[in-house]
Amino acid sequence: MKHIYSILITTLLVVSCSGDKKNSVESVIEKGNLETIRQKRGELVNESQALNDQIKLLDEKIKALDTTKHVPLITTFNAKSEVFNHVLELQGNVTTKDLLTITPEYNGILTNVYVKEGQKVSKGQLLAKIDDGGLSQQIAQLKIQANLAKTTFERQKRLWEQKIGSEIQFLQAKSSYESQQEAVNQLNQQIGKTLVKAPFTGTIDDVITEQGSVVGAGQTQLFRIVNLDNMYIETEVPERYVANVTKGKKVTVELAVLGKTLEAKIRQAGDVINPANRTFKAEIEIPNEDKSIKPNLTARLKINDYTNENALLIPQSVISENAEGSQYIYVVTDKDENGIGVAKRVIIETGKTQGDNIEVLSGIENGAEIIKEGARSVRDGQSVEVIKYKETEGND
Repeated sequence: MKHIYSILITTLLVVSCSGDKKNSVESVIEKGNLETIRQKRGELVNESQALNDQIKLLDEKIKALDTTKHVPLITTFNAKSEVFNHVLELQGNVTTKDLLTITPEYNGILTNVYVKEGQKVSKGQLLAKIDDGGLSQQIAQLKIQANLAKTTFERQKRLWEQKIGSEIQFLQAKSSYESQQEAVNQLNQQIGKTLVKAPFTGTIDDVITEQGSVVGAGQTQLFRIVNLDNMYIETEVPERYVANVTKGKKVTVELAVLGKTLEAKIRQAGDVINPANRTFKAEIEIPNEDKSIKPNLTARLKINDYTNENALLIPQSVISENAEGSQYIYVVTDKDENGIGVAKRVIIETGKTQGDNIEVLSGIENGAEIIKEGARSVRDGQSVEVIKYKETEGND
């Protein structure tokens, strides 16, 4: 190499010194002779062409001798076996089965409201009363008649047991008594419908209808009651995950509005696929000790649907695809102490993705040195130089 550069320098010196001072460009210009100037220019052009030809020959020789000139510079990482927990990300809504809008069972005037918004109530507690329209007076009369029928029946029964009187008299007294009791029971049930009671223990979230309003059975909304103890999240899962999203699977719940992240489990996975959107429902129970979680909050769910204890993960950016649709990467083989090795194309089979990483199912082994930066510019069998070799995990 040094000999070649010496030849080049010598050539330049010879050419530069070949002309004497009388033939210098300055002296020719001073003479002002057009023909002489043109002649001098032609000489210089010929000399320049000769120099370019010689330089070209030297460049070709340098290229042949310098084997590292066109070696691509790359970085690599080592494939490393690790635990891979794939998560399915979904969105769900917080809800509860103990959320109910209470409507009356009786038509009339809402004469009394016994609770206010925010009040805690127990199951069966009286919340309001509707005017019974005179049913109380009717039941008082029915009870008198029922008592008389009862007394008559008891006397007739004693006589019948003593073989006094006819059987028909005994049966008529019994029938009358039972009819009166049934009438009292039915009227009591009607009066019971005028009393609005709490269906479960909870909190009165809203008093919708004010005292004195006319209400209709099954139509007028009176109260909204909620219990925040039994909260859960409902989400719709695509049908392709039906075998992986099952009861007992771990779920990470993110409630962005509250700044909370909770660990939970699937308590129920639906058995029916919705034909309209090809999904099934899943329920995730969540604790709510401080009552901060409210119905209809939006939750982000991360469900662990797949685990591989010995997974090889690599960045998706290093993967290419050939004309046949097969995926491949480049690994470095036969690397020497100077970091010079050979790029080798390897066909791989991939599995699930997580973020920027993808699981490699076959094609490489644990510890394989994979080209990262420069993977798109190398060719199979090409020499490469590792300039930044670092043993890392596949997702670094």
